[in-house]
Amino acid sequence: MFDLPLPIHPTAQARGVPPHFPSCDTDPNYPFGLTLSRRAPADLLSGRAASLVLARFATLADAMQGAIDHAEGMTPDAAPQLLAILDRDERLVLAGAASNHAVAWCQPVTSAAEARGVVTEASQLRGQAGRATAWGEPDLAQRLRQRADLLDARLVDPLWRAFAARALQVAA
Repeated sequence: MFDLPLPIHPTAQARGVPPHFPSCDTDPNYPFGLTLSRRAPADLLSGRAASLVLARFATLADAMQGAIDHAEGMTPDAAPQLLAILDRDERLVLAGAASNHAVAWCQPVTSAAEARGVVTEASQLRGQAGRATAWGEPDLAQRLRQRADLLDARLVDPLWRAFAARALQVAA
């Protein structure tokens, strides 16, 4: 899949320049929320690891464009960020890595069997990351966790799988 570095940041603040979203994008009635993953150790330990909602959108196409706008607003030296689009029930619709003024969308799984395979591979990568940490290889452990996170980003809710895959085809 993707081999992008997604470091665990020491703070929960978004890196780079915050995107400019029109004020209407905060309407809680909009069905799609563009979120930024909070994976900082402080957030994980404090229980604030829930995703940070950047904006809400009326359509999936608008949310995808919002993600691209967010990526374009990032500084060139900013670390990649894992963005996710969630529906109003907090189900994963689509996810991708934002960096270098673009978003690399993760292709959604197509079946339950593929989802099980992705979960197994991500679990194995996290196990390898734990062993790498124990061996004193923090950089390798971080890369393995990042790869596992990108695999997890493919685990789109079954309700949205076909729709998200089609949206990516149309966007391409």
